[in-house]
Parts: sequence; structure tokens; C-alpha cells
Amino acid sequence: MRRHLYLIAGFLSIGLGTIGAFLPLLPTVPFMILSAFCFARSSPRLEAKLLDHRHFGPHIRRWRERGAISRRGKKAALAAFAFSVALALIFSPFPWFLIPVVAALIGGSWIWTRPEG
Repeated sequence: MRRHLYLIAGFLSIGLGTIGAFLPLLPTVPFMILSAFCFARSSPRLEAKLLDHRHFGPHIRRWRERGAISRRGKKAALAAFAFSVALALIFSPFPWFLIPVVAALIGGSWIWTRPEG
């Protein structure tokens, strides 16, 4: 039963990551890392496919080995945070726009402190 839940979560993560490839506010690589985590516990064959993927494999391996995020990935994440904050400032009333601002500050600080691959 547990294996099936991990398998389902892995496919859901792949789906969200795929959507994120087309929507700028939804991250792609974190969902692929999550799906690799889930597939490691449910399907070694699917995990190997992700690790061998031309685009996502290097990011997943860097994260697993050193917890590293590339400088390009950091810049992309911070740009997405900035875009989200700008949208919140434009469309959300006070105090609701503070939620994405705080999330961006916390998440952005954490991302920037990760080692680079």
C-alpha cells in the first residue's frame, strides 16, 4: 500500500512539474526532485529514468549529493518570487499581500544560502 502511495505521489509531482514548465509561477525542478524521492521508494526503474533525464537528472543528482542549486536556478526562483510579490502588491489588499512577501523573503533567503553546483 505504501509503495502505491509513493508511486501516485511521484506521478502527481511529475504532473505538477510538467505544468510548471509552462507556467512561470510554478516551479519545475523541485517537483522533479520530489518525484525522484517518491520513485526511489516505489519504482527504481522510474527513478533511474529521472536521474538519466537530460534536463532534470543533473539537478536531482546535485541536490541529492550536496543540496546544491545552480546559480541559474537560484536566479530563476528569485525572479519568480519577485513576480509573485509584484502581483500580490498589485492585486491583493492589505494585509493579505504581506503573505507572499514574507514567503518570498523566507524562501528566497533559504534558496540563496544553498551551495551552488
